[in-house]
Amino acid sequence: MATEAATAKSTPPPPPPPAATSKDQTINRLVDDISGLTLLQASDLVTLLKSRLNIQEIAMPSAAPAAAAPAAAADEPAEEKPKEKTVFNVKLESFEAAAKPKIIREVKALIPGLTLIDAKKFVEAVPKNLKESLPKEEAEKLQKAFQALGAVVTLE
Repeated sequence: MATEAATAKSTPPPPPPPAATSKDQTINRLVDDISGLTLLQASDLVTLLKSRLNIQEIAMPSAAPAAAAPAAAADEPAEEKPKEKTVFNVKLESFEAAAKPKIIREVKALIPGLTLIDAKKFVEAVPKNLKESLPKEEAEKLQKAFQALGAVVTLE
């Protein structure tokens, strides 16, 4: 019995299924190139594509268990309490003209890897999300910091 268990554990896992390929050689070349990118390069690629194709960030709704909801509703007909929002996006809506240099410096410090020119372009393209998926405390702290500089910041 011990030898059967040892041989069962030592068998190699089955090979992965063959990779899907396209009839279009350009698509195959792009897939090969993209799969060779590092995580940082892939992130830069996504950011550049979103910018060039004018794709806006949207929050995806979370999938709730569908089967549990009707059962709970049938068992308890009491009122549902609205869930308090715990994650926020901090959005820069506008700013005072005199405060623009301070806001650019703050944005540059807030977003890692952003050059001064990129921070200026970011600020000039308001309304823009400064940070996404922040806890309530951090979002409010960031909102107060930018409001102190003369910016109009909203939490979504």
